[in-house]
Amino acid sequence: MISLSQQMAPAQAAAAARVGIGGPVGSGKTALIEALLPLLAERGIDVGVITNDLVTREDAERIRRSGLIDPERVLAVEAGACPHTVIREDPTLNISAADQLDMAYPELDLILIESGGDNLASTFSLDLADWWMFVIDVAGGDDIPRKKGPGVVQSDLLVINKADLAPHVGVDLERMCAEARDVRNGRPVVLTECRSGKGVDLIVEALSSAVLFDQ
Repeated sequence: MISLSQQMAPAQAAAAARVGIGGPVGSGKTALIEALLPLLAERGIDVGVITNDLVTREDAERIRRSGLIDPERVLAVEAGACPHTVIREDPTLNISAADQLDMAYPELDLILIESGGDNLASTFSLDLADWWMFVIDVAGGDDIPRKKGPGVVQSDLLVINKADLAPHVGVDLERMCAEARDVRNGRPVVLTECRSGKGVDLIVEALSSAVLFDQ
C-alpha cells in the first residue's frame, strides 16, 4: 500500500482529473463516493480516492472495506488541523497524495478528493482540484442556502443530499432548492438520496461533461 510517510518522489504532470468533494460533517460525502464508484466503473472510468480526516483514516478504511474499489487506490490524508487548511490554504499533502496515485496508476481517469467535514466556508484550491462539488443535507436545515457560505455559492456543483428526509425534519424541499438556485446564479444544483442512489447519475453526467470529456 502506498504510504504518505514514504519519501516523496518528484511530481509529474497530473494525468487524472482531480475533483473535490466538500461539505459539513455528516452531509453524506463518503456515501456519495460509495454511490459514484459503481456508476463510474460501468462507464469504464478508472478512479482513485483520497480522503481527509482530522487525526484518523476512518473514511478511507470505510471505502477500502466497501469492495467497490481496489483498496490500494484509496489514500488517506490526516489533516491534523482545520480540514479546509489542507484543501485550500496549504493543499500540499493532498497534491502529493494525488501525484502518488497518478504515478502508481497512470491509467487513472479521475481522482476523487473528499475533504474532512467542515463548515459552509470551505472551498478547494485551484492548485488541487480541477472541479469541485459541495454536499449539504436537508437535515442540516433548509436555511443553509440562505446563509450563502462560499461552499454553497462558489462550488461547481451543489449537492443537496438526503432529500427523502425532508418531510421528517420539517423542510420545504421545493423552497430550499429554489433558494439554492437563486444564490448560485445559475450554477447547477442536484438533489440526491445517496443511500438509495437516487440522483447520483446526474452527478456522473456533470462529471462526464465537465472533466471527463463525455466518457
